[in-house]
Parts: sequence; structure tokens; C-alpha cells
Amino acid sequence: MQTQVAKPLRYGILLLPHAAMADLALITEVLSRANQLAEKKLYEFLLLSPSGDAMPLTNGIKAPVDLPLSYAPKLDGLFVIADEIAGDVDVDELSKTIHAQATEKLQLIGIGCGSYWLARAGLLNGYRSTIHWQEINRFTEEFPEVIVSSNLYEIDRNRMSCAGGASTLDFMMVLVGQQQGHDFAAQLSELFSMERIRPGNERQRIPLATRIGASQPKLTEAVSLMEANIEEPLTTDDIAYYVGISRRQLERLFKQHLSAVPSKYYLELRLKRARQLLQQTSKSIVQIGLACGFSSGPHFSSSYRNHFGITPREERSSRNTGKNASE
Repeated sequence: MQTQVAKPLRYGILLLPHAAMADLALITEVLSRANQLAEKKLYEFLLLSPSGDAMPLTNGIKAPVDLPLSYAPKLDGLFVIADEIAGDVDVDELSKTIHAQATEKLQLIGIGCGSYWLARAGLLNGYRSTIHWQEINRFTEEFPEVIVSSNLYEIDRNRMSCAGGASTLDFMMVLVGQQQGHDFAAQLSELFSMERIRPGNERQRIPLATRIGASQPKLTEAVSLMEANIEEPLTTDDIAYYVGISRRQLERLFKQHLSAVPSKYYLELRLKRARQLLQQTSKSIVQIGLACGFSSGPHFSSSYRNHFGITPREERSSRNTGKNASE
């Protein structure tokens, strides 16, 4: 009786506008190295784009692809790689094409901001998912049906997501380990000189944590409270109370490590959030001001101008001008 040879797993790698070269390189390199280590073809992959045209990456290089997504053969899994959530993507067509591929066994994997586009296609409702830390707030706001985390990566049944960058390598090792065994993944990680494979429940490092490390948990907790309360700002006394230190101690921590008093740091957080909303959403200026904790339009406008040197209206106008020029 002839032994049936297992077919290689076939992955599509869908590049959306300005996908990160690093993510593409890590995914393809891990799959290729796995084939070399096994001395047989465990994986095959196809590079795809929505239209079949070469796709511009974050570094300016245009990556040629094998096929448009609509022409892809049946896949075992589909990586969706994106580095921004403001790209020119036909979401209806993307949704239709992915749904045509989707089966109960098909793995859908968002890398970087790829999970945002999977959510836009209605494919993450009821699943745990993550995204790059810069977009977590918007991701949470836009998709209340998605269970959003700030972890490095999430694996929830056949829906997977990864924050991108260095965490892509950790995720790929875990994915291969699930399919080929942990010993195989350990050998593969040695080829990449990995000291360890980080678990998915390890949280993404936010800039503050990167700057001060774990040595100031009270300060990190205070900033986390601020980030979670943008629309209805807490007072400095409230933050000190919830963190469990005196107001004077809190002010000392901010001055020593962030060179600002808590109220000024909080205001800058809210203004940066407002700028992000002005640049990336179509919400009105009044709505954005209220969403960022400003009680009136004039207060929002003057605070914004004092910090950035232009008014919210000028910010919105410059964004639209730049968008029209690129078109």
C-alpha cells in the first residue's frame, strides 16, 4: 500500500499599500528556513496584492507579486500585512474576495495593522485580536465586537494577529511549532539566533515603558490611567489617589523621569490624540475636541495652537491638501 505524502501548507501573503518590508521578509524567511531544516517542502507561499500590481512598501520599494488575491488558488492560510490604517483599500472587494477563500480551516492572520483590515471585512467579530500599539485606541473604538488586547500576538482558533516588527518572528516560530512540533521550532529559532521565543501574552512595549523600564511602576500606572481617560480627564489628585501615592510624590516622579508636571503631560497626551483623530478620521473638530476632554471649541483650538503652532482647522486643511496632491 502506497504511503500518502502530506501536501505542503499553502499560504497567501497579501500586501496592502505600504506594508512593512521587515514583516514580509520575516514571514517568508521563516517558511523558507523551515523547508530547509526539514529537507522537504513543508510550506509554499504566494505573494498577493488586491489588484495583482506591484505593491509599494514602507521603504519605498515596490514588491512584485504573483497574483491578485481574487486569482489565488485555495489557501490553507492568508497573511494580511499592513503598516497603516489609512491606505487606499477597497474594503468591499477585499471582504468579498477573502470570504470567497474563507473556510472553517482557513487561517486568517493580520500582521501589523493587517488585523484592522480583517476587522473592516467583518472577519474578527468575537475573536481576540491585537494590533500595533499606535492604533490600539482606534481599533478598540471602531470595532467593539472585537476583543482587543495589547499583547504581542494573539491566536484565537483560526484567527491570528501580530503587532508586527520583531514580534513577527516570535509569532512565526509559535505558528510553525503548532504545526511541526515544539522541538522543530526550537531548532528553527536557533538558526535565527533567538535567545527565546516570547509568548503571545507578553504585552507590547509602549514608549514610556521603553524609556523608564520597569523601575517606576507607579509612574507607568499613572500614565496608563491618563491614556485610558482621554475623554473625561482625571484630576492630578484623582490619579495620585488611584495609584496610591501622594500628589507631591506623583509630581516628583513626573518631573524626574518625564521633565513635566502631570497636568502638562496629560494635556500633551490629549492633544496628540486629537491630532491623530484630525489626521485619520472624518469626525468634526468639535467632536474631536470633546472626545479629547476639551469642554469647548475655543479652548480646544487655543490649546492646540499653543502646542502645535497651528489650529485644528489648519491641521485638517493641510491633511486634505496633502491628500489631494497625492491623488
